[in-house]
Amino acid sequence: MIKVRVPATSANMGAGFDTFGMALKLYNEITVEECSTETQIKLVGGKLDNNYSKNLTYESIVKTFEYCTEKYKGFNIDMSKADIPMSRGLGSSAACIIGGIFAANELMGKKLSVDEMLSIAVSIEGHPDNVAPALIGGMITSIVKDNATIYSKVNIKSNLKYEVMIPDFKVSTYDARKVLPNTYSRNDVIYNISRGAMLISALNNGENEKLRYAFEDKIHQPYRKKFIANIDEIFNKCREFGSYGEFISGSGSTLIAVVDANNFSFNTEIREFLNTLASNWKVIELEIDNVGAHEF
Repeated sequence: MIKVRVPATSANMGAGFDTFGMALKLYNEITVEECSTETQIKLVGGKLDNNYSKNLTYESIVKTFEYCTEKYKGFNIDMSKADIPMSRGLGSSAACIIGGIFAANELMGKKLSVDEMLSIAVSIEGHPDNVAPALIGGMITSIVKDNATIYSKVNIKSNLKYEVMIPDFKVSTYDARKVLPNTYSRNDVIYNISRGAMLISALNNGENEKLRYAFEDKIHQPYRKKFIANIDEIFNKCREFGSYGEFISGSGSTLIAVVDANNFSFNTEIREFLNTLASNWKVIELEIDNVGAHEF
């Protein structure tokens, strides 16, 4: 029996559309064991998945076994402990994929390298921005070239925490991508390149005062903000309460404010403000996870 813990992830981080991703200390736990009978998957609340062949974790386990040309019959999979909210832009699908791949690799005696596991994950997810930090931990920059994923872990010297604001409504990833334009002006492209580069440099140098500019974006957030009610008011309040920067996590609906680790009033202040809005918001104060997926 293998028990795997996988962190939540936040992709894009402002200017890093489909490129930057960060693991956070919020986890799903997956237990997997091989069996000689039909696969059984336990979901949150103890409910059984009656259509397990379309379950992302199961699919990821099977693809990993097939990649290694290993035979299998069935699996008992327990996914009942899941703290990562679904369809909120915090990498719940990436956690399912990485959890399945990591568990399968452990069951087979650790045949695969990190790069091989990541390659399988990208083949399922379609892009590396969430699956890379879920597997490796930390903040990851990644690109795909000729079906290979090239990634680098950012050395963050800043002493930061992340105020994760999760509403009671979802944003469809399909709709969030559909709303984006097919082309961008040269000025908008330069705008994002400069901010993305500044974000990496400022985090690496501990230049927190420059983060205010580094999270700005013109590629996806201006088009997606219409799906998140009160986003401008929320971001304005975050600045008022001392955040260094704010961004839409993934395609939403979660918002994240980046705050100094010694700012002890922000959490209470933003909670009080969010309670005045029509939607219900949950605020979780998290740190970056630098470990990634691991057996426990």
